[in-house]
Amino acid sequence: MSRIAIPARDDVPEASQPILDAMNKQLGTVPNMFRLLATSPAALQGFAGNNAALAKTLDVRTRERIALAAAEANGCDYCLSAHSYLALNLAKLTPEEVARNRRGESGDAKAHAAVSFAAKIVRERGHVTDADVEAVRQAGFSDGEIVEIVAVAAENVFTNLLNTVAATEIDFPVVSAREAA
Repeated sequence: MSRIAIPARDDVPEASQPILDAMNKQLGTVPNMFRLLATSPAALQGFAGNNAALAKTLDVRTRERIALAAAEANGCDYCLSAHSYLALNLAKLTPEEVARNRRGESGDAKAHAAVSFAAKIVRERGHVTDADVEAVRQAGFSDGEIVEIVAVAAENVFTNLLNTVAATEIDFPVVSAREAA
């Protein structure tokens, strides 16, 4: 059971309802995490705005890879379950690639540079080396894209923390983290 009450859709503050309606239209459902976020219209609006902006930058496969690496590193079963589902069904990653991503790796060289960099950002709390940044740059990422990798990693750290604090009930096929930071 969640530590913070997850309201029914009709019980969230009025300011949160349009965002949840849009989510329901897009996904056909409103996951528990979004109803949890909706208890704070400011948090939901901030998250939704950041998420929408980042969706226009790095491709969905890269964003899901980063989300998997962050969830595994932070031991967040809710996010690992959600992003495993999304990686397989939305981003169309293979189960083998999902397993690699959870380890901060990828079978694709450019994706490997991004996900391993993001995993290190999460594990080391941003304390990366000049060589780490240069490796991502050498893989073909611009400085703007490097900033976006950091932003996606940070967005996922936020949801990892929120769902761990709240002990959000998992409403996706359950996947458990192998390790925790």
